[in-house]
Amino acid sequence: MSAAQPVLAGAEMLLMAGRPQEALAQLATLPTSDAIGAEAVRLRCHALIQLERWPEASEAARAGLAAGGPDPDLLRLLGRAERELGNLQVAERALLDGLALAPHDVELLCTYAQLCAASNQVDKAEKLVQRAAAEQPHAPIVYATRVQVAYARGDDKAAQRISREFIAEHPENPAAHALLGGMSAVRGQVGPAYDGLRQAAASAPGEQAWAEGAMEMRIAKHPLMLPIRPILRFGPFKTWAVAVALIFGLRQVAPPLSFVVALAWVALCVYSWIVPPLVRRWVRRNWR
Repeated sequence: MSAAQPVLAGAEMLLMAGRPQEALAQLATLPTSDAIGAEAVRLRCHALIQLERWPEASEAARAGLAAGGPDPDLLRLLGRAERELGNLQVAERALLDGLALAPHDVELLCTYAQLCAASNQVDKAEKLVQRAAAEQPHAPIVYATRVQVAYARGDDKAAQRISREFIAEHPENPAAHALLGGMSAVRGQVGPAYDGLRQAAASAPGEQAWAEGAMEMRIAKHPLMLPIRPILRFGPFKTWAVAVALIFGLRQVAPPLSFVVALAWVALCVYSWIVPPLVRRWVRRNWR
């Protein structure tokens, strides 16, 4: 065993525990000859990606490729970083180069599918994730990508169903619970959304976005928020459009009822301005 192996193993354990900053600190103790090795570079890229330090992640991946030559994993990480930086063509080139080296690599296929879904190339994304599923149908990244592709297609119901399948196959995976929470929120199902995001946040305390999402769903779940859940579900504009159509439609057949509905709509608007900030303040104060 080389002297670098314990450091690399320790850094990998820290990454798995969601402690990327500490992993970077451990990798910084390696001598230069080991620090530019493929494994050290890969771990550094993973840590930078966990920290969402995209420019540094891209730079690290490029340095690793320059030092060690083409590598499918580094090309995937480069593609991921460049996608987050908005350089979609650069990201696609990196992923295609990676797939040229490893055409059956599930993570490469799924990362490329996610890029295509984000670029509104949903049919292409669907074919890529099908190829990945043919290789490893129950891999977490395959489930997660299937959810993203279904959502990009506009099929929220299918995305929620796949999230449930993900949990059934990987009940301890926090991302599965986060995806179910997110898809339930999209469909206006506040209770399941809160439960999913709370479970994800409890399993991965370092994921601040999941904790914030759980808190938002706890706010939406409060009984005082019940009257304005349609606004939260469909958005202010759609709700306003339906209310206006209803008011003017009733004016033609039942003017008194139209007046009552108009008053109720005004009261709901006032309620939506006053109550949510008070509920938010209360929930944040008592958030555990």
